[in-house]
Amino acid sequence: MTKVVPFRLLFLIAMAFMTVALGACSDDDGGDDDVNGSATVAPSATGAPADKVTFMAGFKHQANLPFVGVYVAQEKGFFAEENLEVTIRDVATPGDNFRFLALDEVQFTTADAQVLLERRGGDPAIDMVSVALIGQRGQQGFAVLTESDIASPKDWAGKTAGYKGSQVTPDYLAILNAEGVDRSSINEVKIGFDPSILTEKQVDIFPVFVSNEPDTLRILGYETRVFEAADYGAPTLGLSYAAMREYVEANPDITQRFVRAALKGIAYADKNPEEAIQIVLKYAPNANDAHELFTLQTELAAAKTGEAETRGVGWQTLEQWQKLHDFLVQYGALSGPLDDVSAAFTNEFVEGVEP
Repeated sequence: MTKVVPFRLLFLIAMAFMTVALGACSDDDGGDDDVNGSATVAPSATGAPADKVTFMAGFKHQANLPFVGVYVAQEKGFFAEENLEVTIRDVATPGDNFRFLALDEVQFTTADAQVLLERRGGDPAIDMVSVALIGQRGQQGFAVLTESDIASPKDWAGKTAGYKGSQVTPDYLAILNAEGVDRSSINEVKIGFDPSILTEKQVDIFPVFVSNEPDTLRILGYETRVFEAADYGAPTLGLSYAAMREYVEANPDITQRFVRAALKGIAYADKNPEEAIQIVLKYAPNANDAHELFTLQTELAAAKTGEAETRGVGWQTLEQWQKLHDFLVQYGALSGPLDDVSAAFTNEFVEGVEP
């Protein structure tokens, strides 16, 4: 059973961690405290003093859909229309956004649904809540070269599969179980993030983020076939907008205005993808526009499936979160069941937004 640590205690813990961690921080990206220095701030469009908030993208600036929603809302004045002054940052090290969120240096960030549940079940637990679920299916897939003899997961037997991190993922195990593949028949090896591991055939199966890495491999001259756990019955979910529950409960109006503007930004990007990519390039000037468009279009497709088809982008249900939770418990991604899965999300701020 997981007990959520009160924010005041979490703050003290985080401050202690921050004191140690900052000694090892690098400012190679020109930022402070592991934060990229490319923060941008939009002024209020009204005469009244604007409410100030900070959004931190959970990775470097790029065309992940929740990032794009915020970039577009900033550049098209949607935040200003909501009388919000929004500072936009990204992180040098993925995961640090949650530390800044806990310290209230950041009010809104992005979180993969699985990671959000993991953090809620961590030690100390972080009382983070999804205020809008953007990715209606998971971000991960498993790529093989189309020139290989692997046509389905059944062909993984006798092959070498790479995994990133400390262990294989629930998505990988779910595919094996769905297809009846004996895990012991596969050679599993820990790898890095360089896709040349696949192109040089050091592995036959390479874990990828489906929104960008298949296109990266294509740019390198290699076509791939990608297998996703969702296509084999796994209840995967993707990125959400997240905030601390304490902040959301104390600032429901600000949260509503932020979510409304960000979803308006996503809707605008859906109708004007090329313009949206030009906006992305203001934040990631060295990015490849065609590659970023691939990312945006892939994530838009994932955002408009499931519940979002009828209720609109951002909608989420207890059934979705409960199924993901049970899936993660089944495959050991959570240390144990959470007390209350419904505490991981709220639809309060997407209910009033037009689909």
